[in-house]
Order: sequence, then C-alpha cells, then structure tokens
Amino acid sequence: MKKITLDEVRILSRYIYDISKITLDQSKAYLIESRLSELLKEQNCSSFYELYQRAKADLTKSLEKKIIDKITTKETYFFRDNRPFELLQHKILPDLIDMRTAKSSKFFPVSIRIWSAACSTGQEIYSIAIVIKELLPDLTKYNVKISGTDISDAAIARASYGVFNKFEIERGLTHDKLEKYFIPFKDKWKVKDELRAMVSFSKHNLMFSFTHIGKFDIIFCRNVGIYFSSEDRKKLFNKIADVLAQDGYLIIGATESLTNICSRFEPKRHLKSVYYQLKK
Repeated sequence: MKKITLDEVRILSRYIYDISKITLDQSKAYLIESRLSELLKEQNCSSFYELYQRAKADLTKSLEKKIIDKITTKETYFFRDNRPFELLQHKILPDLIDMRTAKSSKFFPVSIRIWSAACSTGQEIYSIAIVIKELLPDLTKYNVKISGTDISDAAIARASYGVFNKFEIERGLTHDKLEKYFIPFKDKWKVKDELRAMVSFSKHNLMFSFTHIGKFDIIFCRNVGIYFSSEDRKKLFNKIADVLAQDGYLIIGATESLTNICSRFEPKRHLKSVYYQLKK
C-alpha cells in the first residue's frame, strides 16, 4: 500500500471537507490512505497528491464521486442498536398514529412521512419498513412514505437494488423476518416487492438546502453528525429542525447528544432510549 504523507493528508482532508463537509484531521491519515489506495491503483496514480490533482481537473466529477463513495462510512446492518426500532414500534408510531388519527378526517388515510437522512446501503430504512409492516399489516388505512438519502451514489444504488449477501443478512436480521420479507436471489437475498414499494431513495448532501424535501414526522439521523465539525453539526440540526413536524420525532445515535448543538430540540426518554422533539 502506498504511504500517504502529512502534506497529502492535509490537502486531501481539505478537499474532502469541501466536497462533503466530512471533517478529517491528521489522526485519520490511515483511514484516507486505506480507503483511497484502491482508487490510486485504478487511476494509475503514483501518489495521493496526483489523485487529488486528477480529481480537481476532472470536469465530469466522476472521480470526485468515487472519492466520496470510498470515504463515506458504510458500517451498517439490519436493526443496528435495536433500541431505536423498539422505540419506533412501541412508542413513536403508536403515539403519532393516535395524534394523526384524532386530527384527520375519517375519509382520508393517516399520513406518516419518515426520513432516513444517511441511509447508506439501505439496512436502516428496510428495518424501519419492517417495523411498520409488523405494526400495521393493513397499510391501506395509512399513507406511509419512507425516504432514504445519502451522499454516496454507490450506496444509493445498492440500497435501491435491495439485494444483500449472506454476511449482510446475518447481521441483525432474524430468520423469521428473513423468511417473511426477503426472497432468495442467486446466492443472495432480495427485499420483497411489498417492502421495496414502501421506500424511495435519492442522493442528497446534508450540507445543502433542505427546502425541496418537505416536512417529516420521523427523522433518523444516526451517527452522522459525528463526522462533521461542531459548527457544521449546528447547521445540520437546525436545518433538520426546519423540516421536522412540530409534533415529530428525531432519532440520533446512542452516543450522540444535541446539548450545545441545537437549542430548538429537547431530549425525551422512553425506557432506555432517548429521542428528541421540538420545543413548544
């Protein structure tokens, strides 16, 4: 593996920040080196600086997209840290449905909009869809829309395809849910059409404007802010506050906190889980 120099770490860190707002410092030198080494060979570059120069000169931005795909973390699995999904099933969805049912006309289905803000390769968003199907077998009474976005083109393509290998399936998915919601596909498993139809995917950089995406009742933004600077985290969660319904719910990572980040939210606790809502 070609070794990266400190100057190259500095230059590439600045470039990666400019195109993604992901903050990497010199302590992340190995991460940059290991994740971009494959691109170095693919592009036949003699150094990481040459890779940077080619990316800057590429007017098609195809190399930029490849760098984003390599750098962005895709550590995900079905029902990762199961507590948010238990919270969704036993607290958030029942409360939200009760509130929406009381406010809506009996002639129209109850509307629920959910956003997975960094959906990666799709395991989180399909886990959400499974929870909804388990809780609401008859979806004809509800207008449920689940949106997944990610900065990585490759991640979005994989999530949309909905095909997972044996290793990915065994990470968090029980046998009964596998049998119920997936079908064998060659030597892998594919999400059934009924589950795939519940979700949609699109590319979105969380540092860009949210004005086009509308309002959401539930937002999952787990383990995303940790890759941003403190200032960019503040911008992110203030924009999330703008698109969350007044009585909506925000779920972030178990090790994350919005204290001193966004004063518009207040933490609330249910059993061993924490979620956030907008202050009244």
